[in-house]
Amino acid sequence: MQVGQSPAAGPAWPALPEPAHTDLFVAGQEGYHTYRIPALVASASGVLLAFCEGRRRSRADYGDVDLVLRRSLDNGGTWGPMQIIWDDGGNTIGNPCPVLDRDTGTIWLLLTRNLGADTGAQIMDGTSKGSRTVWVMRSADEGATWSEPREITQTTKGADWTFYATGPGHGIQLRSGRLLIPCDHAVAGTKAYQSHVIYSDDQGATWKLGGVLTDKTNECEAVETVDGLVYLNMRSYHGRNRRAYAWSKDGGQTWSEVELDEALVEPVCQASIVRFTDKPRHGRNRVLFCNPASTKREKLTVRLSYDECNTWSAGKVLHEGPSAYSDLCIAPDMSICCLYEQGERDAYERITFAQFSLEWLTDGADHLVAM
Repeated sequence: MQVGQSPAAGPAWPALPEPAHTDLFVAGQEGYHTYRIPALVASASGVLLAFCEGRRRSRADYGDVDLVLRRSLDNGGTWGPMQIIWDDGGNTIGNPCPVLDRDTGTIWLLLTRNLGADTGAQIMDGTSKGSRTVWVMRSADEGATWSEPREITQTTKGADWTFYATGPGHGIQLRSGRLLIPCDHAVAGTKAYQSHVIYSDDQGATWKLGGVLTDKTNECEAVETVDGLVYLNMRSYHGRNRRAYAWSKDGGQTWSEVELDEALVEPVCQASIVRFTDKPRHGRNRVLFCNPASTKREKLTVRLSYDECNTWSAGKVLHEGPSAYSDLCIAPDMSICCLYEQGERDAYERITFAQFSLEWLTDGADHLVAM
């Protein structure tokens, strides 16, 4: 039987296990009013790291916001206590975007800082005293400890940019070794939102600004295709409730024209994308995509692409109710992991870790094969 092919006859497929769900960050617990902005990464040995913002006093994007983390050493079965990665008093520390350097095992964490007294309006119109600055931290022990934050604003932010966000979600490492971080920003004196990327070609020692996308694009994530292109999938302000995307042939230095994907419905929200398999190792190219597939923040849906992001499956709903930001990664046992915002009344009641199989996602129609 070919990979991904269902049997023409024979006994029915056994019942497929439902996804396992674990609430990692719950609003009102451990001293925080709300948790938001999930990011997920696996270390070189398979330790899972789940990041988010801990918002102490309110749900607002600005104010006393810390960066927090929980880790799993057993493939997502259990999780350690919450670690506070950076508490900067009343200032805003957020937009976590981790990336693993597979050559060194170092986990790099890109993030932003803003003075807590500044409002969102001040940041967007350029009157903020603190503005948004860009920082990097690193861990050489799979997230157990972290370096002091190091500012990289000067080499990664345009002179007329106000708002700035790294990620949120994960970055990627290209086959060339380049570490690539998807970002977005606002331009002073305008209402322009634009996606962009930053990168490091020297294993995190220095970071540079890469290509900038056109207006009406925003939070984004990237994946490298099997033929070496970089595909960037973006939050869109084009008024069509569809995700935007673009391609790069030079590792993120320049980008194609932005287009909208009619298959990827969105409510104007963040989304996640990750490579699952490639043909040489698992018989088939597979890329995963996750977002609230609705015109409202609800129906968190995971889709598959078998043709390198050109087309997408109808997908399967992971959480039917209110849901928003998410991040995908692949666990050591090749299970699919998703860290996402969800709730019953609204999407920001908790951040949940879900783990499921390719068989569940495809209702038994596709299976992993080791080549």
